[in-house]
Amino acid sequence: MPEIWANRQFSHLLETVRHKALEFRAQRRISADVVELFRKVGVYRALVPACFGGMEASPAEFLEMVEAIATADGSAGWVASFGVSATYLAALPLDTLKELYGNGPDVVFAGAIFPPQPATVSGDGIIVNGRWRYASGCTGASLIGVGVSVAGEVGKLPRMAVMPADKVTIEETWDTIGLAGTGSHDVVVRDVYVPKEWTFIRGGAPSVHLPVYDYPSLSLAAQVLAVVGLGCARRALDELTRFAMGSTSITGAPVLADRSYVQSAVARCEAELTAVRHFFYDETRSAWQDVLAGRAVSEETSNRLRLAATSIAQVSARVAHECYAMGGIVATERDNILARCMLDSLVVAQHAFLARGNYEAAGRILLGRGGRPGYP
Repeated sequence: MPEIWANRQFSHLLETVRHKALEFRAQRRISADVVELFRKVGVYRALVPACFGGMEASPAEFLEMVEAIATADGSAGWVASFGVSATYLAALPLDTLKELYGNGPDVVFAGAIFPPQPATVSGDGIIVNGRWRYASGCTGASLIGVGVSVAGEVGKLPRMAVMPADKVTIEETWDTIGLAGTGSHDVVVRDVYVPKEWTFIRGGAPSVHLPVYDYPSLSLAAQVLAVVGLGCARRALDELTRFAMGSTSITGAPVLADRSYVQSAVARCEAELTAVRHFFYDETRSAWQDVLAGRAVSEETSNRLRLAATSIAQVSARVAHECYAMGGIVATERDNILARCMLDSLVVAQHAFLARGNYEAAGRILLGRGGRPGYP
């Protein structure tokens, strides 16, 4: 855990998240008091410039923080990961950023980009209408951004329109087997006027400089989600280890820890998870050194970041599933921690940024065949 989060307040957050995990699942959102704890420990100010009161954390520091929260609960880690939004909100005009952070850097933002909905130009702004899916964390946000398309505007990157949360209707459509507590509901906007200065190009040039804003944005967007799967797998392996050392069988068979197939599987899972974690953070820190040295991050480096993120998600899902399988019939109970970790990690691995198809995209670049739109 990064030193900036190695404190009593962060430990209290992790304890609270563990305690409330089932509450998140039942209500399909992160509780308001936990969102407030996210604010207090710096989840939302982590990647905000110091001139606005931010912490200016490095990518690795932010990722390790999200990983720790996800180890306590996958849904909480997923919602915390969107503290990364500060990196693309930086594309708002400077005067807008000053207003945005006027009351402090702990701004809770949620967004839904795809598919961008047509917006109508009106005066110095746009009129926004439409529905967007998967607005993770929207129930706790004070600002919400949505993807829009404006007639005549040409570009590969989408535009986002930012508005107060009270201008948005949240329809509670999120009902899933995993990451059930993320509140990734639909958001609906009806005839909301958004001034031009409250819109920005997602992934566009920042209005204020910070080294982390030079880090590959798509790579970081994938990485912050990937470490949620890593946290879930770590929790599953730790829980299985504790369970295996104390469980007894009604048939009189040896405890799990004394069964050779369990010993072999636990060792293999530990090796695979540790190896892919080192690959992930080694690539993260290497890319960060390029940024700090003023070197442009190459396509090859960005590809390795994406490959490491995909590998984290896919290996984590496999490890969590194997832990579940070794947990026996007890693991099939709805609220069992092994079942929850497995399902959460499987949903992470389904995300478009992290799905198995990204191996093909990474391989194309490694073999000199070029990338694909939106990758790396």
